[in-house]
Amino acid sequence: MKNVILFLVISISFSNYGQGTLDQFFHKSNAFFQAHVKEGRVDYKNIKGDTSELDEILNLAKEVRVGFENPKEYQSFWINTYNLLVIAGIVKNYPVKSPLDINGFFDKTIHEVGGEKRTLNEIENVLLRAKFPNEPRFHFVLVCAGLGCPPIIANAYTPQNLEQLLQKQTERALNNEDFIRVNKNKVKISQIFEWYTEDFTRDGQTLQGFIDVYRMEKLPENAKVSYYPYDWTLNETN
Repeated sequence: MKNVILFLVISISFSNYGQGTLDQFFHKSNAFFQAHVKEGRVDYKNIKGDTSELDEILNLAKEVRVGFENPKEYQSFWINTYNLLVIAGIVKNYPVKSPLDINGFFDKTIHEVGGEKRTLNEIENVLLRAKFPNEPRFHFVLVCAGLGCPPIIANAYTPQNLEQLLQKQTERALNNEDFIRVNKNKVKISQIFEWYTEDFTRDGQTLQGFIDVYRMEKLPENAKVSYYPYDWTLNETN
């Protein structure tokens, strides 16, 4: 009986510790984004001057464990972690003009976070897209450090605000005239829709149908859709 009680005490203590670490992660991430993100761009130069805040957050991320059984907690953690790792990778190599100038930035560099050893591509495609195939809005909150991405926000994603921000960022992107370019019946859209067409066209949905769900002004019915080149220029503050 004593062994059972001891086991329960240890389990509860570990659970509280884990939740406390996750709460710290969300809190400190939010403060970091608020301090270093402005109008969809990141102040990499300033962060480079003192990486202690970012280092602390990523050290917390190493200790965090999130379960698939709590989807909002899981998704929020990995979205923030992806965006923070992108920033850390740019800062490490700064000054740089584009994330593509860094060899293996997305597909070779291994990051140890959340009990996983993953590349950025694996965080996006294995831990998020593959586990939640019916959530295409990930593409509007995961920010790759290029101007072609939807803009990064000055807040952390949390279980409490996740749904609201997924919706807001998707609407924000799809109503942005620089992201969806309409000229009469000619429509140019981001290559994100070309690369991940399957995510936007599930269950018989058309690409235009998906876009129209989130737009204030629907696309022309007879729209001729094409893709404009992705802008990999670094999303740094001016």
